[in-house]
Amino acid sequence: MGLLDPTATATMIRKAQKRGKHIQFAALPYRIQNGKPEVLLITSRGTRQWLLPKGWPMADLKPHKTAAQEAWEEAGILGRARKHCLGTYRYRKTRGPKRGQTIRVLVYPLEVDKLARVYPETGQRDRKWLRPKKAAKRIAHPELAKLVRTFDPATFTDKG
Repeated sequence: MGLLDPTATATMIRKAQKRGKHIQFAALPYRIQNGKPEVLLITSRGTRQWLLPKGWPMADLKPHKTAAQEAWEEAGILGRARKHCLGTYRYRKTRGPKRGQTIRVLVYPLEVDKLARVYPETGQRDRKWLRPKKAAKRIAHPELAKLVRTFDPATFTDKG
C-alpha cells in the first residue's frame, strides 16, 4: 500500500466521524540500525499484546502530531512523525466504554530520535526494537502485522 495523502486522509476521517465511526491514530516508530530498519513495538497495558502506540484524536492536533504525542506518552519516543498516513487497520475494542466496537486506526511513520527513560506511562508497558518481519510475527492483529511486515522507510518523501 502506498502512502495516503493528508487531504485524502482528512476526508476519510471526516466521513468516518460523520457516520459515527471511531478513529484512532498510531505511530509506527522506526530507526535505521546498521543500514536496516527497525520498528519499536510496545505492549498494551491490559492484555500485554505487542502493538504500536495509538490513541484518540486530540483537539487542535493534526493526526500525525496526535500519533507522535501518543508515542511520547506510551513509549517515551521523541522524533519526527510523517504527515502521510502509511495505511490503516481495524480492531475490535475489548476493554473500556467502547468495548465491542470496531475502531479504524490510521498509522503514521515516526522516525525516532531518542527514547526517554522517564515518560508518562513509564513501567506500564514493555518496549522492544525489532526488524519489521520479526515485529510482525509478534503482532496479533493481521492487518497491523501486514503493515509492519511490509514497512519500508525509504518510501517517505515528506519530512513532516
